[in-house]
Formats: sequence, structure tokens, C-alpha cells
Amino acid sequence: MSDANNERVFDAIVIGAGPTGLACAIELHRAGLDYLVIEKGAIVNSLFNYPSQMTFFTTPELIEIGDLPMVSSREKPTRAEALKYYRRVVQTYGLHVNQYERVTNVEGFDGEFVIHTTIKDGSIRKYLTRKIIVATGYFDNPNYLGIPGENLQKVSHYYDDPHPYYNQDVVVIGAANSACIAALELYRAGARVSMVHRGSDVGKGVKYWIRPDILNRIKNNEVTAYFNCIVTEILPTEVTIRNLETGETFSLKNDFVFALTGYHSDYEFLRAMGVELTGDTHIPVHDPETLESNVPGIYLAGVVIAGDENSNVFIENGRFHGKQVIVALKKALERKDSLVDSLR
Repeated sequence: MSDANNERVFDAIVIGAGPTGLACAIELHRAGLDYLVIEKGAIVNSLFNYPSQMTFFTTPELIEIGDLPMVSSREKPTRAEALKYYRRVVQTYGLHVNQYERVTNVEGFDGEFVIHTTIKDGSIRKYLTRKIIVATGYFDNPNYLGIPGENLQKVSHYYDDPHPYYNQDVVVIGAANSACIAALELYRAGARVSMVHRGSDVGKGVKYWIRPDILNRIKNNEVTAYFNCIVTEILPTEVTIRNLETGETFSLKNDFVFALTGYHSDYEFLRAMGVELTGDTHIPVHDPETLESNVPGIYLAGVVIAGDENSNVFIENGRFHGKQVIVALKKALERKDSLVDSLR
């Protein structure tokens, strides 16, 4: 890459400071490579946006990165404990993370990439880097329903706290873990909860300690479930529902809607960099050993490699992508440097 403007050239830039992005940064740090992490929000921004009272499904050691132990007061860590832990990871390793900076464009090619960003005051920055690691996650991109009224203020694709919904009529769309947890918490906070799901039962992947709880609430008519149904329209004071088996359409009185129908990676961002997506699953083309995409020099880490099958990648397994990527990336850099030296 030309250094005519005396600009710094990084060995690698990581896009995304979630657990996987931080794991990549730790391995870059250990490898002695010059790197930077760019994050459009706060560190582990997706975890920050989880429900404030959330408890992880897993045990502390399974979300640890960088061989740094995580301490939890219970068998399963809370959101607050996880946020504290990842702050400590950044501080302990002195990781180079630029927060509140959004990547807007990527140009160039392997060894000579240019990354354009915008920071929170609107200023524009440019970075030069030899390699790129995309670890952007998926939580920022909800799977929209595409129905009338979805943009009403009473509709949310994220659930946080049940308190504001006391004595309100609330519809939860979906029946996976997040939808079941929301329905249970809303019910116990005094909301009148209805669940709408296109399937015939709660999701098969619902955790074993959540599933009997929600099924019992449904059996006891404490939560009303409309299975084999979809919401076709959201109105200010009601929702319209259609039964997929009978075709019957009916309305429910409604104050708030939580459309918890899942999330996906930023496919447009990947395509803009030239990363190819596979068919209906949107799985990015990549080498399973090196995690390098079809674009030479652009590596993928974490849930971004899974496309629509994002339930297959969690913090528990995505955290190992850091070592996998950096081993391959470092070898590629060493080969390139060796070739350049031989031509001098």
C-alpha cells in the first residue's frame, strides 16, 4: 500500500467489539500485530441491549475469552456481570477499541484496504489496513414482519423490562426463547399477555427450564397462545390475526406489541464488500478452516458466518474464532512479507 501521505497502515482492523471481536483483538495483541477494533456502539453493544434483568443460558466459563476467568455469584451469569467482565477484558489486555464509530464503506483489496468511518460528532475518518476481520454480530437487524402498522410507536422488536406494561394488553409475536421469556416476565408483572406463533407449539429449541413454565402458563390460561396464526395488521388499539389453518381473521384489543421474530446479520454491508451470500440461508462464502471469505483478506468471525442459521453460533463457540482467524491471518501476512523481501 502506498504510504505517500505517511498514514499508518494496520495489520488488521476488526469491525465489531462483541465477545468474538474482542477475542480476535486479544489474539492480534498476542501475535504482536498492529490492530484496531472499530465498534459503532459501546463494547459488547448487543449484550448491553439485552433485557436488563437477563440471565445467560450458559455457565461463566463458557463465555470467557483470553484465558481471563469470569466470576459470577450464581451458576449462570447475569447481563450486568457479563458487561463488567468484558470491560475488564478490554482493560486487562489494553485492547485498542474505538467506540461509537460506524464503518460506512470499505474499499481496496487484500493488503491494501481502506476503511471509511463516521464518529458520533459526524466527523469522517479513514484507515488503511492489510486485513479485515468482520465480527459484526446480528442483533442490530430484526427480522421485520413487513405488515401494516409495524412502524407504530407501540411496536418493538426488542424486549427489556416488564414494568411499563403492568395492566396492559400485550401481544408477543414468536415462540422462541426470547419470546417465551418476555411472555413469562410480562405475565408476572401483571400484563395481559397473548402469544402469536405461526407454528403449532412453542419452539423446539426453548430451554428446558423455560419450556414447562410457559406451557403451564398457557394450559392455565394465564398466557393466551394463538398457534398456527400470524399477525396481519397492527392498529393503534388492536391487532388483526389470521389462523393459517382455517383462514379465519379476528382482532384482539392491544396496547403494545413485541415482535420477537429473530435477527440477522447486516447482509447489505457484507455484499457491499463483495462477500457472497449463499441462497436462502444467506451464509457467507468462507473457508471453514481459515474463515477467510471469498474476498481475499476479509475474514469472518462469530455469528456473521452463520447467515440465517444464527442459532448455530453462540458466544460459547464463536469466541474460538479469534484464534482460528489470527493463525491464518498471521501466516498470510508472513507469506506476503517474505515474498516482498525476496523481490527487493
